[in-house]
Amino acid sequence: MPSGWKNMSDPKLSVKDVAYLGVSLAILEASKLALDLLPNIEVITLLFIVYTIFYGRKTILVAIGFTAMECFLKGVNVWSLMYLYIWPLLIIIVCYASKHKAGYVFYCILSGFFGLFFGMFCSIPYLFIGGWPMAVTWWVAGIPYDIIHCVSNFVLCLMLFKPLCAVMRRVTSNW
Repeated sequence: MPSGWKNMSDPKLSVKDVAYLGVSLAILEASKLALDLLPNIEVITLLFIVYTIFYGRKTILVAIGFTAMECFLKGVNVWSLMYLYIWPLLIIIVCYASKHKAGYVFYCILSGFFGLFFGMFCSIPYLFIGGWPMAVTWWVAGIPYDIIHCVSNFVLCLMLFKPLCAVMRRVTSNW
């Protein structure tokens, strides 16, 4: 974790933590809504990576809040279940990577791979609904969108990761 943000590793939530996490959730939701018209182009993955680098495991609370907000806005469906494990999985990977001093290139590649395999991860509930044939069919049908997701995630992370980290450093410098 970057120096100066040690209180985010503390499991207790302060009022300041709640405020920062709430604003982070609002930014996630606003960016999701702003890019909803574009197929599989999103900054959610990038934002979760950056938030996790700065907030650590407390980012799980943002993921839960994000899933709840999406359910309130769009209703509950199979994707709701997917969001409950997809985003925490990314957060766990980033927590592990940040402990091992992963760098900019790693996070760009992670972002791309996460987009590429998003459909595969999302096919898991279909194993229980219709078995292997349904899960594999659902995943394969979405591969063109996963490729778009991969490329856009990688490019967005390449362009925005460093500026977003600089903003987060400045915002949280008085922590």
